[in-house]
Amino acid sequence: MGGWAIAVHGGAGVDPNLPPQRQEEAKQLLTRCLNLGISALRSSLPAIDVVELVVRALESDPLFNSGRGSALTENGTVEMEASIMDGPKRRCGAVSGVTTVKNPISLARLVMDKSPHSYLAFSGAEEFAKQQGVEMVDNEYFITEDNVGMLKLAKEANSILYDYRIPIVGLESCGAAAESPILMNGLPISVYAPETVGCVVVDGQGRCAAATSTGGLMNKMTGRIGDSPLIGAGTYACDLCGVSCTGEGEAIIRGTLARDVAALMEYKELSLQDAVDYVINKRLDEGKAGLIAVSKTGEVACGFNTNGMFRGCATEDGFMKVGIW
Repeated sequence: MGGWAIAVHGGAGVDPNLPPQRQEEAKQLLTRCLNLGISALRSSLPAIDVVELVVRALESDPLFNSGRGSALTENGTVEMEASIMDGPKRRCGAVSGVTTVKNPISLARLVMDKSPHSYLAFSGAEEFAKQQGVEMVDNEYFITEDNVGMLKLAKEANSILYDYRIPIVGLESCGAAAESPILMNGLPISVYAPETVGCVVVDGQGRCAAATSTGGLMNKMTGRIGDSPLIGAGTYACDLCGVSCTGEGEAIIRGTLARDVAALMEYKELSLQDAVDYVINKRLDEGKAGLIAVSKTGEVACGFNTNGMFRGCATEDGFMKVGIW
């Protein structure tokens, strides 16, 4: 295999009763973002520019949990996080606790390109954003009416809501009172279906890159940091591959999921799909997650142990697919 390849995701874990209209909206957004990336790759943009471009588009649409449309903290505010990594020299940038930056993934890119550091958080990240002149908005810009309603439900259930976009009608059948609640660090939560976004790309020169962005968990504790901004956990890229993860952040962090895919390819010489399958099956313990990946040779792969993952991929030879289940 060879040539460029791209994959995008909108989160692992999908409500099995997701309305057809919502499914179609998700597929249309994923298709639109894939086409954006394909056009950029055909114009010979490097992989690192393409992943930033695609994730910016995902952040700007309220459908998934990143940028506008992010999940709300227990205080009803938005705290976003993102990371980006350029494979050839393993350069990376990440941000957490961002509250007024319109596109957190671009701030992560600036941390990589314009600072001596790899990771900035909270007030330091916000101050750096101002210094760099990035577009800033009020926190209210990120808050949607749907999420306000879901936060209310989460508080009433005294629970973290993972799939905070499940329609209110019928919520009682999949809430915290379910017979077999999912556990996170030993504590019960409700439905599992976070909707982090991510993109991985290998360009025509074999350069891999990865980017991930999220608003985190609905009703999360203020200051909580998940896997998405953590290099090696939610995001990783090197000369072999690029990986972006989504799902139960605490499990992804413990398993260093993204880095493990690359390590299996490097040390055990597994193929991309075999490495992805091994990580999903062997490194999550009882956690739930998914990931997308590309290799330097133009392979594309995905894996998840949830009932679904919003995802799409395309390759230079004309292959293109968007799916949920």
